[in-house]
Amino acid sequence: MMRGLRCFALTCVLSLLVTPAFAAKAAAGMEHNEPSKTAKARDKAQLAFQRDLVSVLAPRADALPLLGAALLARPLFNQPPSNSFHVLIGRAAQADGADAAISWVRLADCDAKADACPNTAALDQLLAQAPDNAAVWLLKLGADARNMKQGDAREDLGKAANAKLYDDYTGASLKALASSIGVLPPAADTFDPASKAGAVGMQAMLVYGIASTQPQPTLQVIAKLCENAAEDASIKADCLKLGKTLEWGSSPLARSLGLHLREVLAGEPAQQQEAKDARRNLIWQVQSFSQLLARAQDDPSLAQHLLALARNGGTEMSLLLAALRDNNIPIDAPANWQPRQPG
Repeated sequence: MMRGLRCFALTCVLSLLVTPAFAAKAAAGMEHNEPSKTAKARDKAQLAFQRDLVSVLAPRADALPLLGAALLARPLFNQPPSNSFHVLIGRAAQADGADAAISWVRLADCDAKADACPNTAALDQLLAQAPDNAAVWLLKLGADARNMKQGDAREDLGKAANAKLYDDYTGASLKALASSIGVLPPAADTFDPASKAGAVGMQAMLVYGIASTQPQPTLQVIAKLCENAAEDASIKADCLKLGKTLEWGSSPLARSLGLHLREVLAGEPAQQQEAKDARRNLIWQVQSFSQLLARAQDDPSLAQHLLALARNGGTEMSLLLAALRDNNIPIDAPANWQPRQPG
């Protein structure tokens, strides 16, 4: 049992959930085999476009465009103070309509080098704003475990297990980005002229690429905490209860952990097999969506549709499943299909 959970903790991100946006960009780079000098010039133009988007969005006063501006500014270096991620996410948190999704992104407004992440003020605010969100308690569990507060971490597990939902707000970030990306037309040097999708393909890559860097709980910590569940009935019960919530969570990674917990901890072989089959389907869904996103760079209607789905809101999982259905891709893996292996 312990071996299985350790395997999950070490390999689930690599073997199951290769970030769709990054997988798409890598595939596109290999497909077009463009010279590195050209690629570097295009990257530079895209960063300039990103800075211009931030400058246009920054004067806004409402929460959604400020969240979009903050997300766009986060990867940029040497931003003017007024257009920095720190200032923009702080303004978004004070704006009308600010909610837990903004506090979640504000978790990243911290100094990793000083071991000051996640942002403790944002985490405290989330605990008040979204006490029924298991993702928030799992964040606190990770912080308490890192600070060697084992009793608090055990209490956090119980609160996460009794929460009503799991949401990491990636869907909200996608909505903010997709709603903001069109405020400026991209210059011709920001996208590959050989790409059939042109500007809209680049916009889709930018939106999904930035959203993929959303803060996440350290789910490996949860896996480790559940390793000895068979020896502690109360921990096992909480892990199984939490697993059910994670199975219907907002992100593929959370769903994967929830299904894995059922596969490892459930007493009935039928339940274990059902969870194993569901995880296989989940891997199929994620990898199929990754391929869809890769295609979007050469398919303008697909790129437009993916941006429209993001603007509609929802969760990362609901968007992923809608994209598959809209493109006539089955939700369940073919009978003879096997996940590709790491490496």
